[in-house]
Amino acid sequence: MAKTEDGKKLIILKAENQPSEIFDDFEGERNILCGREFKVSPLNHKNSKSLRKWFPFTAPVSFGKEGMSMGLGDRLGLASPGHLRLIKDRGVKPVLAQQSIRELNLTQRTYEDVLDAASWAVFQEGYEKGFAADGDHLKTEEDIKKALDLGFTMITLDCSEKIKNEAFNMAKDKIEEEYGKLPQELRKRFEGEYLNKEFSLGEFTVSFNKKDLQRIALIYVDALIFIKDIYFRVIKPAGRNIDFEVSIDETVTPTTPEAHFFVASELMKMQVEVTSLAPKFCGEFQKGIDYIGDIDRFGKEFKLHAAIADHFGYRLSIHSGSDKFKVFPIIGRYTKGRVHVKTAGTNWLETLKVIAMKKPALFRKMYEFAIENFDEARKYYHVTTDLNRAQKIGDISDEKLVKVFTHDDARQILHITYGLILTSKDENGNYLFRDEIYSTLNSFEDEYYNALEEHIGKHLKLLGVL
Repeated sequence: MAKTEDGKKLIILKAENQPSEIFDDFEGERNILCGREFKVSPLNHKNSKSLRKWFPFTAPVSFGKEGMSMGLGDRLGLASPGHLRLIKDRGVKPVLAQQSIRELNLTQRTYEDVLDAASWAVFQEGYEKGFAADGDHLKTEEDIKKALDLGFTMITLDCSEKIKNEAFNMAKDKIEEEYGKLPQELRKRFEGEYLNKEFSLGEFTVSFNKKDLQRIALIYVDALIFIKDIYFRVIKPAGRNIDFEVSIDETVTPTTPEAHFFVASELMKMQVEVTSLAPKFCGEFQKGIDYIGDIDRFGKEFKLHAAIADHFGYRLSIHSGSDKFKVFPIIGRYTKGRVHVKTAGTNWLETLKVIAMKKPALFRKMYEFAIENFDEARKYYHVTTDLNRAQKIGDISDEKLVKVFTHDDARQILHITYGLILTSKDENGNYLFRDEIYSTLNSFEDEYYNALEEHIGKHLKLLGVL
């Protein structure tokens, strides 16, 4: 791979007196130098497919249920080399290609773009230890099949639309009424298998009273039907190893340890093989900032969540895991390095930090744009940002501009407006910021990689990864 005035290219030298299958499989401009034929090939989708064919280490793999993996969502397609430089000598498995449909829509990228960027990064860095590709927070059979057809090796099934949140605060008599509408055979089985029983999880136990069992069943029964349907109609028929993650976190309903045990137990009974499960933990895992909530309560409940995951043989998954420094030591301690942690937006913030240092005038324009368009962006994310508390940067010197990133409100404003920043155009149809963002990061490539290494490195250190 070479960095040219027109961007990065693949340079292929044709072997003398040898079959030319590999050479011919890549498209590009043919040239001759000193009597040797070579090809300058663009890093496009067709060539990335050839790359994965001839260099298998550039194709994603599944990671299974053991060890620590980290989702390293890259909204620009430029961050993965920095991530690989950080984790190459650590016992962390990288999920380089990780984007949700929401993120793809907001950035106007495709799953082809996401996977291709990861493959080229792996080739550039010569990383041969394996990476995964996650179709993140998918809700439909169509989207899941598309990701699998492209070769994605992990599917995160978002069950949020199937979870009955209203049952969480429903009155007792209403709970009984709604629960009574479930099939009698199902109610009889639930009560026979869970009611007034105690389940041992090593040093912990989980038990169910009538009220809790009815409420939990109402909240999750439709989600369980959905999970089973997707697993047996889409995941299992894929005929290869797929890391199947179940997400029950994108809701307003916290996942109690009892609810977690119930969902896991039902999945086992249905013979649905999950690699990881993402509960909604107590407190708030908001975008781009540290954990909000009672640390002691989190620790007490997380111990149980970790014990449940161990009991059923899958890994816990921590969603919106970026920058949750207060709880990382707890997560590392109780999972003992057997966990999946998802990050994404924090890499975008590191992008903006580099721009603030290297192109302060550009950053100032982006920051003001983000504030002006914040209300539009917050339609897609739950945040408690207060625009009145946001940093005013007019009087901040260029040298101190990077300090904006130490303020939670500013971080969230910049975090969730990424789609508008990347896709907005002027009256002539030209991007307001996108081209200059990419140009800046290409000019300061090593600085960007160093920023990512330092920031994600802090995550790993607090998680207990040396």
